[in-house]
This record gives sequence, structure tokens and C-alpha cells, in this order.
Amino acid sequence: MSLREAIQYSLMILLYLFLQIFFMRNVVLFNYAFCFIYIAGVLLLPADIDRMYLLLIAFGIGFTVDVFSNTFGMHAAATVLIAYLRPFLIHYQMKSRGAERAEVGIRAQGLGAFLGYVLPLILLHHSLLFLIEINHFGMIIYTLIRIGASALFTTLLIILLELFSKR
Repeated sequence: MSLREAIQYSLMILLYLFLQIFFMRNVVLFNYAFCFIYIAGVLLLPADIDRMYLLLIAFGIGFTVDVFSNTFGMHAAATVLIAYLRPFLIHYQMKSRGAERAEVGIRAQGLGAFLGYVLPLILLHHSLLFLIEINHFGMIIYTLIRIGASALFTTLLIILLELFSKR
């Protein structure tokens, strides 16, 4: 990765963090759907990034959101989980398509493959985040609805951001 690309990805991550911290943490639809746009900073990084750097970046992103949201490491844990599983999913998709080089994005993958890449990771992130937060098993239905609604909301916004980005 060149210096120019590194700066572009750093600015992208900072933009997503800014959006999450100052705008999206206050956006809740119907008391169920929350948007965690900051995970796009991990999901849209280049496919060939070193795994250790990916985990460190994910921890930094999650920890930053934790500091501003007062959530004691929940976002860091969920973000590191998807960063850890991301290379396996990319490798699986590459193998199934017979591609030599994996690229991440709607333009490179197409909408179907991009959803197949993004949606499972978003569901995992949201599941871990909301299940850590649950107080008792009486809230399980409410929590499952929150996971599904938030995953749809976050996926929709990531797709919209990806469609309107210049990359």
C-alpha cells in the first residue's frame, strides 16, 4: 500500500469515527435500530492488509468509540472479532469465485458478493455487541429484534456510503 492510499484509508476511518461519535450515536429508529457506521472503517480496508495491522486498527477504532460512548470495551471486542474473521471470509469468497486478487467494495465485487461479505460480519458484530449488553434472558426477543434491525440499518448506510464514495 502506498503512502497516498494509507492516508486515504486513514481519513476514511477518521470520517467514519467522526460520523459515529457525533451523529450516529444519537440516531435510533423505532427504539430498535441503531447505526454503527464506524465498522465500515474495518470492513472497507484493502483485502491484502496485514492481519496484525488490521487487528490493531480495529481495536483502535472500537476503543475510540468506547471512550466516547462509555461502553467499557464492548465496541472494541466486537470490532476486533470481525477484524479477526474478515480475512477468512475474504479468502472463502476468493476461492469460491476463482479470483486471484480480492478487492473489497461494491464496484469491485458487485452488490451480491458485497452483501455476502458485509452482512455476516455486521450480524456478528451486532450480535456480540447486543448480547454482551443483555441483562437477563427475558430480554432475548427484544435483543434479537435489535440485532436484526440494527444490522439492516447499518448495512443500508454502508451500501449508500459505498455507492456515493469516489473510490
